[in-house]
Amino acid sequence: MANLDDLSFLDATTQAELVRRKELRPTELVEAAIERIERLNPGLNAVVTSMYDQARAAVSWKLPEGPFTGVPFLLKDLSASYAGVRMTSGSALRKKFVPDHDSELVVRLKRSGLVVLGKTSTPEFGILPTTEPLLFGPCRNPWNTERTTGGSSGGSAAAVASGMVPMAHANDGGGSIRVPASCCGVFGLKPTRARNPLGPDRGDALSGLVVEHAVTRSVRDSAVLLDVTSGPDLGDPYWAPPKERPFLEEVGADTGRLRIAFSADALTGVPVHADCVSAVKDAAALCVELGHDVEEASPDLNGELMLRAFSVLWAAGCASVLEGIASATGEEPRAETVEPLTWVLYETGRKLTASDYLQALQALQRVARDFAGFFTRYDVWLAPTLAEPPVLLGTFDHSPAHPAQGLERAADFVAFTPICNVSGQPAMSVPLFWNSEGLPVGTHFAARFGDEATLFRLAAQLEASRPWSGRWPPVCS
Repeated sequence: MANLDDLSFLDATTQAELVRRKELRPTELVEAAIERIERLNPGLNAVVTSMYDQARAAVSWKLPEGPFTGVPFLLKDLSASYAGVRMTSGSALRKKFVPDHDSELVVRLKRSGLVVLGKTSTPEFGILPTTEPLLFGPCRNPWNTERTTGGSSGGSAAAVASGMVPMAHANDGGGSIRVPASCCGVFGLKPTRARNPLGPDRGDALSGLVVEHAVTRSVRDSAVLLDVTSGPDLGDPYWAPPKERPFLEEVGADTGRLRIAFSADALTGVPVHADCVSAVKDAAALCVELGHDVEEASPDLNGELMLRAFSVLWAAGCASVLEGIASATGEEPRAETVEPLTWVLYETGRKLTASDYLQALQALQRVARDFAGFFTRYDVWLAPTLAEPPVLLGTFDHSPAHPAQGLERAADFVAFTPICNVSGQPAMSVPLFWNSEGLPVGTHFAARFGDEATLFRLAAQLEASRPWSGRWPPVCS
């Protein structure tokens, strides 16, 4: 290929095929990605830790033979441990923390032949749906650098959207794969609970709210990557239902005539921006054109109960993280070592009792049962990914008198995504719509527990009908 910068327009599957056919060497792919990161990252601030030496060393030896041999990849700077490389979790409290082992997910990523070039930015401990950690400064949206990338996988989404790499690691506890996918115009699938392992350091996180996967340019990349990373790990407390066949085989398979319910009303009752409503109606019309049965309907859920109970787990999780760090380091948490919002959440979590936690968990399980019942009548629920298009950087800042303000504002922004973390069901944000300002507005599709297959079939159909691979943000021109 004459111009190695053209590689940024290829998905990971195509890049790997060029390597297999010996039309490209892994070294060429890696050096092209490094050059692009070095050129674009000063304006986007997506990559916060470079691993170029490790990447070059990896391609100088024989890489594992897998579906992604030689393909450049980035890890989110949260949860995925890579031995010998710092993992800050977006916090000054962890800026010197260097794990001594790979997480099981990273073991599987390496086994697939991927070459890790660095770590991407995340908000402190992944708390907010925007990527503006004080430690590194704001990550900027490639479509408009004054706008948020979303979070907490905002660095990964910005890197993929700008073509630094074709896909990047992400995780999701309340929307953190789907939110940045929506803001940055890429594909983001949140798998079923326990589809990917969290070991060896965790069996689950926040009683099953958190899952691991990636943001990608293409649907097939997401499917192949989930094929190579999914499956139980030794000692996992529970497993996702086994898949019937490889997820890649679902891409392009017949969807059948799906029963799709759509709604633009937020479960918590917050107002929804007109652009997000338009995106859903446009996607519903497209699904009708594709031959599906589509009707307006929404799950009958207690959104306020869900929000209150979810907040209990979020605060308890923050307290557990900081106290776990204190236990490991011998240094008690102090307000000056973390961001103000993190400290407020920590103090809230410390005041909760074990009974508070279990009561909240039971409330979320009741909501999850109601949500699952909705899918006895429908195969897919279609809704906005977010209640607003990408907002301005600084939207989630707090005032000195009200440090929890950002979290309250965040709850309005992500009104649609947390339900699938509560229920454990798979869901995806698909980039089908751009507003009049040229900003991407993702559309959210959820399926039954364990049924990623339906989502991959539908996503491939949508991608073929309304391809987004040719849409690139201004920073790429």
